[in-house]
Amino acid sequence: MKKVCHITTIHPPFDTRIFHKECKTFVKMGYEVNLVVPKADNNQMTNDQMTTVVNGVKMIFLPKPKNRFSRILFLTREAYKIALEEKADIYHFHDPEFLYWAVKLKQKTGAKVIYDVHEDFPQQILSKPWIPKIFRKLIATIFNFYEKRKVKQLDFIIVALPKVKESFQKTGINNIETITNYPLLEYFAQVTSNQRVATSNQRIKLIYVGGLTRIRGTIEIIKSLEFIKSDVKLILLGKFQEKDLENKLKKMPEWEKVEFKGWLPQKETYQNMMDADIGLICFLPTPNNINSMPNKLFEYMAARLPIIASDFPLWKEIIREDNCGLTVNPQEPREIAKTIDHLIEHPEEARIMGENGRRAVFKKYNWEKESQKLIKIYQQLTTKY
Repeated sequence: MKKVCHITTIHPPFDTRIFHKECKTFVKMGYEVNLVVPKADNNQMTNDQMTTVVNGVKMIFLPKPKNRFSRILFLTREAYKIALEEKADIYHFHDPEFLYWAVKLKQKTGAKVIYDVHEDFPQQILSKPWIPKIFRKLIATIFNFYEKRKVKQLDFIIVALPKVKESFQKTGINNIETITNYPLLEYFAQVTSNQRVATSNQRIKLIYVGGLTRIRGTIEIIKSLEFIKSDVKLILLGKFQEKDLENKLKKMPEWEKVEFKGWLPQKETYQNMMDADIGLICFLPTPNNINSMPNKLFEYMAARLPIIASDFPLWKEIIREDNCGLTVNPQEPREIAKTIDHLIEHPEEARIMGENGRRAVFKKYNWEKESQKLIKIYQQLTTKY
């Protein structure tokens, strides 16, 4: 039996891409799968319990770091030491801060090492609020050089975004494949047709799911509630990453139309999507956001929600091709409101968009189909064993 060890020092234990998609896929394929991961805030285990098995995945828990810098400086080394002891055939890691230790792992064990790039990290650095703005461009440039140099010593690079693949290929890296974060069909197979938006006497439910930050357009979405003519409620699911933003939003008069539910387990999150009428994803046009392909776009589609999304070229292409929503300037609350009103006033158009989106997910934008590329990569890497 081949053994794979996934490693993350950032992501939570039950991260959708890492645990629910990648790890569980290879348990089904007959691999022995381990996951080295930090404990979560809401972990129910005792402090001295450092391993458990969930859905066939052996989870090996790292201590929760005190802060970002202790995570980068010390937790990565601890993850390396644990991974070394696992003696896996494939090491599959998910964080750029582990790059140094990943190369050492390759050199020490001779095993195959895969780097899973979830975001365009050099571009992401340009929007990090905790990095002084004056230093962001320099840090992004240095990291870009460092990342491209280190990955040449690894066996394979998996990226979640086509633009990131292009960035790596420009530096002569060809052992790379795009594995997009499409939804698992099994979670949406039981969704029934959503007819609520066609019923004029019901309060319309808008929904946004994800990180609650300025650059994800949270302020603009809530401001748009002032200008919507219909009776609406905004369901807000996620965690505030900026405390001052949370305080600011809760003082806005539009907040009375918001139902803030915080972070919810995956099953409850999807149930809220299924109960909503319109899905919102109005990220602001930062360099990283423009080239992103967020999970929620496809999860809204799978839940039969007509979508209102930022008018970024890649998002426009998907939404127009499948006629599953409308795009807006995310910096204009009045435009967001006008587009919401349009869908409410044209319920049949909204219903068709929702059906189109779901059909597209079941036909092409799903993990069951996308995972075949990852299975092929694993099989190619282990044929010499």
